[in-house]
Amino acid sequence: MNQTRLAITGMAIAAALALFVVSALGQEKKPDATVEFSGGSVAAGIGYSWGSGTLTYRGVKYPITVDGLSAGAEAGATSITASGSVYNLKKLEDFDGNYTAAGTGATVGGGASVVTMKNQNGVVIDSVSTTQGLKLSLAAGGVKIKIKK
Repeated sequence: MNQTRLAITGMAIAAALALFVVSALGQEKKPDATVEFSGGSVAAGIGYSWGSGTLTYRGVKYPITVDGLSAGAEAGATSITASGSVYNLKKLEDFDGNYTAAGTGATVGGGASVVTMKNQNGVVIDSVSTTQGLKLSLAAGGVKIKIKK
């Protein structure tokens, strides 16, 4: 029990430190937009994630969908809430695409992670996510994000 609490505390401290680093880097360049989304994920070797949210670009809110697959050593189920800054978004049409990110992480009972994703149009999303559930991830993965029409 104490080891679980220690692990969760360590993860919270690491997430806070990562958030500080992302915030410090983000202050150098103003984001072109912001994004918020929530959804879920389930995995048993190959994972699937889904969600919806909002892109705020030039003062206008656009509904978005998030669908993705990841392959590798994964197991578990989570619910996800994330927010982030969007960079290199010159026109709205460039937002839609397949975003890829690589990383490792672990969530036990509730945790946070920082992820940078980039699509084929050069749009970059720096996101901070929190999760509930149990999921271990050791895979590179990607998600398809698009504006609802």
